[in-house]
Amino acid sequence: MTSLTQRTSGLVQRRTEAIRSAAADKERESGGEEDEVRRGEEEDDDKGDSKETRLTLMEEVLLLGLKDREVICKSDAPTGDVLLDEALKHIKETQPPETVQSWIELLSGETWNPLKLHYQLRNVRERLAKNLVEKGVLTTEKQNFLLFDMTTHPLTNSTIKQRLVKKVQDSVLEKWVNDPHRMDKRVLSLILLAHSSDVLENAFAPLQDDQYDLGMKRVHTLLELEPEKESTKPNTNELMWAVVAAFTK
Repeated sequence: MTSLTQRTSGLVQRRTEAIRSAAADKERESGGEEDEVRRGEEEDDDKGDSKETRLTLMEEVLLLGLKDREVICKSDAPTGDVLLDEALKHIKETQPPETVQSWIELLSGETWNPLKLHYQLRNVRERLAKNLVEKGVLTTEKQNFLLFDMTTHPLTNSTIKQRLVKKVQDSVLEKWVNDPHRMDKRVLSLILLAHSSDVLENAFAPLQDDQYDLGMKRVHTLLELEPEKESTKPNTNELMWAVVAAFTK
C-alpha cells in the first residue's frame, strides 16, 4: 500500500511527464499486482496451515478424551472365559472407575504402580498360552538358554492358524464390505491390533503381489479412520473404538 501511495503521489506531481512514464508506471503496477497476488496466496497458505494445525490439535484432544474415558461395567454376568470374568470383576469393583488406557495396562499385567497391583491380572501371557495348549493349538516345551531353562509354547495345530489367517485375508479381499461397521467386530479389532503389534504383514506375506497391495491398501483405509468419530455412529461399540484409539493413535 505504501509503494502504491508513493507512486500515485509522484504521478500527480509530475503531470508533464505522464506520457513518458506511462509505460514504466504500467509495468510497475503490474509487478505490484503480482506481488499482491503472491502475498495473498502466501496468506491463504498460512491460513490453511493454521486451520489444518487447529484441526489436528482438535482431533488429538478428541482422541485423548476417548481413550481416557472411564469404563463402567454394565453387567458382570459370566462369559465362560476365566480371564474375561476376572477382568469384569475387577472393573465392577474398582472405585473410582479407571480409564480405558489404565485398564489396558492393568489387564495386560504391564503396570508397575504399587497402588494398583491388586487390580492387575496375574500371569496373563502364561494363562493365555495354557488355554491354547488345552485347546490343542500350542504345546509346551523346555528350551535351554545358557544358565536356565525357559518354557516355550510352539505351534502344533497349523490348521487353526491358517484358518485364522485366511479369515483376515478374506475380510479385506473377497469379503471386503468397505464399511467398518458392517465388518465382524472381532475381525476388525484383530486387524487393527495386529497392525499395531507389527504382525499383520505376516498374514499377507503368502499373497500374490496384487492381492497384497490391495489388502494393505484397505487396511490403511481402516487405520485412517477416526475412532472418536466412528464411536458416535449408531449401533457401534464405543469401548472397542476407545481401545483402538489407545493402540493406534
